[in-house]
Amino acid sequence: MVKAVVGANWGDEGKGKITDMLAKEADIIIRFQGGANAGHTIVNDYGKFALHTLPSGVFYGHTTSIIGNGVALDIPKLFHEVKSITDRNVPAPKLLVSDRAQIVMPYHILFDQYEEERLGKNSFGSTKSGIAPFYSDKYAKIGFQVSELFDEELLKEKVERVCDTKNILLEHMYHKPLLKPEELLNTLHEYRDMVAPYVCDVSLYLAEAIKEGKEILLEGQLGTLKDPDHGIYPMVTSSSTLAAYGAIGAGIPPYEIKQIITVCKAYSSAVGAGAFVSEIFGDEADELRKRGGDGGEFGATTGRPRRMGWFDCVASRYGCRLQGTTDVAFTVLDVLGYLDEIPVCVAYDIDGEITTDFPVTAKLEKAKPVLETLPGWKSDIRGIEKYEELPENCRKYIEFVEEKIGYPIKMVSNGPGRDDIIYR
Repeated sequence: MVKAVVGANWGDEGKGKITDMLAKEADIIIRFQGGANAGHTIVNDYGKFALHTLPSGVFYGHTTSIIGNGVALDIPKLFHEVKSITDRNVPAPKLLVSDRAQIVMPYHILFDQYEEERLGKNSFGSTKSGIAPFYSDKYAKIGFQVSELFDEELLKEKVERVCDTKNILLEHMYHKPLLKPEELLNTLHEYRDMVAPYVCDVSLYLAEAIKEGKEILLEGQLGTLKDPDHGIYPMVTSSSTLAAYGAIGAGIPPYEIKQIITVCKAYSSAVGAGAFVSEIFGDEADELRKRGGDGGEFGATTGRPRRMGWFDCVASRYGCRLQGTTDVAFTVLDVLGYLDEIPVCVAYDIDGEITTDFPVTAKLEKAKPVLETLPGWKSDIRGIEKYEELPENCRKYIEFVEEKIGYPIKMVSNGPGRDDIIYR
């Protein structure tokens, strides 16, 4: 059976923890999109980890971790990450890399930096991991596929061709040092040697695994509102963050995805620029940021302080709908225990019109939150294992949110650890 774990909002919802938890029962965990530009924070028996490319199931000996064809594969970062966990006594993961995955090139990272520099105050707040230039090249059909590393003639010719194109931009637009084809070829040979033992026809491997009835988890990066089609364009990522894309990014039939677990945070947070209707500021935001997540709300990749806000029912309902949610996992609920009352954004006011439907970006920029306030529960709920043992106001908060978003909250996470979870 194939299950997808995806985000409902701007990312940072706690997908890593949920994947790590579900991986206990899984055979195969697949990253199907995105690159090393976002991170998943995981707390387990080995310690606390921030993963960027590896799927969040790598901590179990019985699982196979797969880098799907939809991923922006930064080869040195991937192997640096494997080393970073094996150095901390985690057994070496069983790893497979799709022969159709494409490679983040060193110049993608440079172009990402140069372009943000050039844009100045109009920049996109990129993590400068090379992701947008990578996907641009993929769709401009000048990307390098893993399989191409093993065809020397093709590689030589392509390196020359790509350097010609890139050097025009480097010379005339950015005024930066030019690329040298022979240096790039050497780098690609190094990449080839690193990745060679892991390369696999992933879609074929998964077809067999599905036939054998294996448990397969698809792990998404970021969330619905960062999707290039359905998100807050242009302040989005460069690959589809939706469960539907899991079929493409892993190479499986869409009808095999039977369960879509959409992770939703009990309040909102976002990294990077873009419309964020329920955002809060000042001391109120600082307090929530400091208490939030495990060790505060700071990006797992960038360390940037996240923007904070109250739970947004409009954005979350939309986020769940686009994902095709079967189950909602509601995370970091324990964080809200300090509040006397908890505001929730239940609708948007756009030019005097009240709506509960999530609009396109231009209208979103004008939206003001319509808030409803719920009483807090003023206690620490960590360690509670049964739903009925949660404080009444805490259960009311969950049920209020569930009714507003219209999807069943089947898991409630009340702490950072693997076992801090309540099933409903």
